[in-house]
Amino acid sequence: MDSPAPQATDFRRQFVEFAIRIGVLRFGEFKTKAGRASPYFFNAGLFHDGASLGELARYYAQAALASKVPFDLLFGPAYKGITLASATAVALAQLGHNVPFSYNRKEAKDHGEGGNIVGAPLAGRVLVIDDVISAGTSVRESEAMIRAAGATPAGVLIALDRQERGQGELSATQEVSRSFGIPVVAIATLDDVLATLRARDDLRGQVPAIEAYRERYGVAA
Repeated sequence: MDSPAPQATDFRRQFVEFAIRIGVLRFGEFKTKAGRASPYFFNAGLFHDGASLGELARYYAQAALASKVPFDLLFGPAYKGITLASATAVALAQLGHNVPFSYNRKEAKDHGEGGNIVGAPLAGRVLVIDDVISAGTSVRESEAMIRAAGATPAGVLIALDRQERGQGELSATQEVSRSFGIPVVAIATLDDVLATLRARDDLRGQVPAIEAYRERYGVAA
């Protein structure tokens, strides 16, 4: 499908507020996978009930449409991406955009229909739905499966872009975009997080630590 113009422009800040409200986005002292001491932590695994997953899916759907990335199918890499892609497909249908979805098994099935892809056949322009990008491993595996099926990777949609350097000067999302030649878009970025915090008297005090962290590890948008 060719994505139309978004129906709303303020969903990114609303998503950050939502993540704070249910404790998915937290502030304090946390250690990242890279071993860095981070003043904030985003744990998408805490979207673990029907209400929060439904609301999350609506934000994914809004971000997919707002990205203007044309896509024909959603793909969710195992395991977190399975729930995210299926829920996003439901949310898109509720917005009047019914698109198929599929996901992969970690191990190929040797009975029944066999194979390791479940759901709609991989075809056309495929948008990968995931929570975050760290090392880019799931995107790399997804891209290989999509191309092996004769389909075209259209882009990657994640929940939050930390806009943080990986091993080099680029962020993990920038590395993926450069390596595979596809756009990587997020519901919200660290810029959106900071804008939200600055507007709240109760959380404005978290801004200096996050800005200092970004000064040390951040990348340009």
